[in-house]
Amino acid sequence: MIIEARYRMGVSMRAIAREVGVSGSTISRELERASMSSRGHVWYDARVADHRAQALRARPKPCRLDSEPELRGVVVEKLKARLSPEQVAGRLRLEFPDRPEMHVSHETIYQALYVQGAGALRHELKVEKALRSGRTSRVPQSKLPRRSSRPWLEGAMIDARPAEAADRAVPGHWEGDLVVGPECSGIVTLVERAARFTLIGRLPGVRDSETVTGVLQSMIESLPDELVRTITWDQGTEMAQHALFSVRTQCPVFFCDPHSPWQRPTNENTNGLIRDFFPKGTNFNTITDEQLAEVQRLLNDRPRKVLEFYTPREKLTERITGVALTP
Repeated sequence: MIIEARYRMGVSMRAIAREVGVSGSTISRELERASMSSRGHVWYDARVADHRAQALRARPKPCRLDSEPELRGVVVEKLKARLSPEQVAGRLRLEFPDRPEMHVSHETIYQALYVQGAGALRHELKVEKALRSGRTSRVPQSKLPRRSSRPWLEGAMIDARPAEAADRAVPGHWEGDLVVGPECSGIVTLVERAARFTLIGRLPGVRDSETVTGVLQSMIESLPDELVRTITWDQGTEMAQHALFSVRTQCPVFFCDPHSPWQRPTNENTNGLIRDFFPKGTNFNTITDEQLAEVQRLLNDRPRKVLEFYTPREKLTERITGVALTP
């Protein structure tokens, strides 16, 4: 009502803006939006302006995923493959570079999943969460003292690892760990630092060092030599026989500082992804080799933001062949 009254009195838009506590451009847009004219006379009616604002707020905003079935189908297919909305949006730009109608923002996908129509798109999926970890803050670094009763770590700490392993420019540097379950069940996970390519190996119901290093050896023995340079592990006793493993494979093992999982960030992240498929408490003795192979395939065919939405398999192939990827 103030805007209407002052406008009729001929007060300037700047003066009205100062009185109501907004910018002059806001008053200008409001008058332009809700003013009416007749026979050369222009006026502003606050009741009409309020009615129009209410109508705009109530108007259902169409979602592109509802009006474009081809785009919706591709989005649903990728979400079913456990890609995040951001990965879907990035991958669409790679797969359809010349078709802008097949591009969609990750925010639009989130809206369709969780907001619009009570999450209508979600009813086509088994998607329950957008953030895998659910954390709202970072886990603080540990201040616990260094462990000292592990002589087999001597000379193999991470500060002795070749510098080339740190910048991810040279392929063949891996990070590894165990993902364990009840009844001594578990799997060995290896992730290549440059391409984020993942290997998963089954443990046969025991987790001693001889068994773990044996499984690890079988996982890497089929890889080309240029893809087997180093492995970075935590200080778990399952790698106490790493020296014998290194002699057999010509692949040295280096160990993180105690309580420092951020020194193996790629493997930590990948193990979190694996827990999406096999939650804590999973008995890996009941998981088939086919299930493990399928999870490994899904992870390696998943587009990653850190890889500019290429997949680990594509990036590893690029590293091996030397043929650059093209959109």
